[in-house]
Amino acid sequence: MVRPAPRTRGDVTGAGGPAPLIVTALLPDDLQARANALRQAHFPPERNYLAAHVTLFHALPPSAEGEVRECLARMVRDHSPVPARLLGVMKLGKGTALRIESEGMIALWRELADRFHGLLTPQDEHRPRLHVTVQNKVSLEDAKALQAQLAPQIVPRDFAFAGLGLHAYRGGPWEHLKSFRFRG
Repeated sequence: MVRPAPRTRGDVTGAGGPAPLIVTALLPDDLQARANALRQAHFPPERNYLAAHVTLFHALPPSAEGEVRECLARMVRDHSPVPARLLGVMKLGKGTALRIESEGMIALWRELADRFHGLLTPQDEHRPRLHVTVQNKVSLEDAKALQAQLAPQIVPRDFAFAGLGLHAYRGGPWEHLKSFRFRG
């Protein structure tokens, strides 16, 4: 079960107010369901208030929301679902993820990064390592144990990203703003 996040004391992004924008790549329904199940089973419950996701940008400025929406809408009109490959398990230090490769999604990320150059945080200026986090902020031993357990179960396979997602960061929880499905 995905839980609502606790409100943080310093949260200035209350409901409806300006909040940093997050852009994600949308998984196909079957892979989304599997990743959600893994996250439900292995993510610390007190921190599990998000569905499984692939983050492209962590914090675009809220002032750019109109331009971001327009850009994402154009991208999905012009592109077919983007080919990708689930590669296997990825180590995250004190966590575990599903590693994904997609030159097509990286090309879209580059296009967005170029479009919003000067507005990106240092984290968002760097090419993302595409992944879905299924466990985080656990002991190193727990992370290694899950990686060993999942390694033989996560069979590499091809899939296609279904679209792009736009969210507002609300001090923990994300407010879903819009899903943009590829149509090209």
